[in-house]
Amino acid sequence: MILLQEPHIIYKMCIAVPSKIVSIDDTTAIVDVYGAQRAISLLLMEEGVNIGDYVLVHAGFAIQKVQEEYAKETLEMIKQWSGFEETPHESNSDSN
Repeated sequence: MILLQEPHIIYKMCIAVPSKIVSIDDTTAIVDVYGAQRAISLLLMEEGVNIGDYVLVHAGFAIQKVQEEYAKETLEMIKQWSGFEETPHESNSDSN
C-alpha cells in the first residue's frame, strides 16, 4: 500500500505490481519482481499469457497483461517511491 500525504490529508492507495511470468502451470504462474518469485493465479485473466509476458498482479491474481516497456517504467517508479536501494553487487557493477 502506498500512502500519499498532503497537509492534513493522507490518501491510501493499493497498487497492482507489474510482474514477469517465468513459468505457467494450468491456471497458476510463477512471477518475478526484483528477483523475488511467487505463485499467482491466472483465473481472472481474460486473455492468454505466455512465459516472458508481464502482467499486473493484485492480491495474488494477475488482472491484466501489459507491455514490457510499461512494466519496466512502472517498476522503476515503484522503486523510486519506495526508496528501494540497489544491492551492493548491482551498484558495484555500474562503476566497473
